[in-house]
Amino acid sequence: MTADDLPARVERALARLVAADRPITFTAVADHAGVARATLYRNPTLRALVDEHRAHQVDTRTLTGLNAEIAHLRTLLDALAARVTTQEERLRRLEGRRATNSA
Repeated sequence: MTADDLPARVERALARLVAADRPITFTAVADHAGVARATLYRNPTLRALVDEHRAHQVDTRTLTGLNAEIAHLRTLLDALAARVTTQEERLRRLEGRRATNSA
């Protein structure tokens, strides 16, 4: 199993839970995906996937639902920002190599 396989495994676990009309919890997703709960919490992409599905289970017309949706959006934004930062760093390294090789 590679790190690239994890999002797909988590997506499949989430799909199974939704199809069975089961509550989306980190414990349930971890069990169905065969990963540790800590992995779901620590990996921003995986956490965002779980949070996204959890947010859909909450009624957004209530204050609690709105708070859950805001928290979900913050988590997604944090995950996206982390990915952008990683890609920017990767791009800088590649550009630095190209400048070194062409000199």
